[in-house]
Amino acid sequence: MKTFKEFCLALVDPIMMPTAIKVALLVGSILFSINHGVAVVHGQMTRDRWISALLTYLIPYTVNIYGQFAADTRQRQTNYLNQDRDELTANDSSTPAEEPQEVGSVL
Repeated sequence: MKTFKEFCLALVDPIMMPTAIKVALLVGSILFSINHGVAVVHGQMTRDRWISALLTYLIPYTVNIYGQFAADTRQRQTNYLNQDRDELTANDSSTPAEEPQEVGSVL
């Protein structure tokens, strides 16, 4: 549930929004032209078609925000794991290492 709340907050994140808006305008306009272009030209846009047109822009926006959110979450997890690994490595280097033993020749 925490992740869903974080995603909902990401939908209005000022860092993620500019990219998502650009993608929504580009992809949404292409899809709008394909799906509703003829209806607009012939003046046949009904209320239901306008709702569909709105979704044509909202879906690419939401998908782009999700992609940014997932990448950001993955990066934070990777950083956290790397930090843990670095701490473990630092703790291991504080204990004296065993001297390597020479292997004698067999003959």
